[in-house]
Amino acid sequence: MTTLTPRRSGRIGTERPRWSTTIILLLCAVTVIIPLYVTIVTAFKTTSQAVDGNVFSLPAPWSVDGFVQAWNLTNVPQAFAVSVFVTALTVTGTILLAAFASFAIARNWDRKFFRWSFFYLLAAMFLPFPVLALPQIQLTGFAGLDNPVGVAILHIMFQLSFSVLLFTAFLRSIPIELEESARIDGASTSQVFWKLIFPLLAPMSATVGIFAFLASWNDFMMPSLITSDPAMQTLPVVQSIFQTQFSNNYNVSFASYLMAMAPAIIVYLFTQRWVMAGVTQGAVKG
Repeated sequence: MTTLTPRRSGRIGTERPRWSTTIILLLCAVTVIIPLYVTIVTAFKTTSQAVDGNVFSLPAPWSVDGFVQAWNLTNVPQAFAVSVFVTALTVTGTILLAAFASFAIARNWDRKFFRWSFFYLLAAMFLPFPVLALPQIQLTGFAGLDNPVGVAILHIMFQLSFSVLLFTAFLRSIPIELEESARIDGASTSQVFWKLIFPLLAPMSATVGIFAFLASWNDFMMPSLITSDPAMQTLPVVQSIFQTQFSNNYNVSFASYLMAMAPAIIVYLFTQRWVMAGVTQGAVKG
């Protein structure tokens, strides 16, 4: 009697690289790196250098006049402060509300109300803001929320569905025995959440916070439609308002864009490992 031995297609660590995938990834990286390079070098050029047609040439000499003009023209300090306020409120509110809702849903999954609440929240992911823009504008106006606070509240609501999805997947990977042990020791539901569950949610909280930060910081449509006071607009909206004044001063334009996107780039570079860790841990059930 003979036994069939499965053939090994290759040894671990000796697989050949997939050049097609590598080439595609390199092309994707180039489409991001080249525009970023042009933005940086143009921002540090003088006005005459920015319009000479050599977009890939390095500044000679390096100049910060574009940043100074953009800073004064778009009133960056105030717009930056408004953006920070809206983004901070969005990140905090999204993490807390999504964590609360996900904890209730994950631990009461056998009840129809909580299970259908989860599906209801997921359905909201298919309703983008442009579809609901007009009623949202009217409601925020009636409620006196046509300001940065109203923008932050709407950001939280539109981030809630995706955040609950991530938190719920992560919570279902946490053994229920940990909570049962805490309850045997006399812990209440609030104590179980704040002292046991919420600290364990730190990787996913970082992931949710980063997604909420990027969505809120880079958003243009919602603040432009909701906020009625032009002086209280966020940085992307202020840049659009003053864009006609940039004229052919490309160095001023790119300096303004660079100042606006720099915080998002810096935050993501320092926190990208937490994004991957949170998504990976949430996808594997322990």
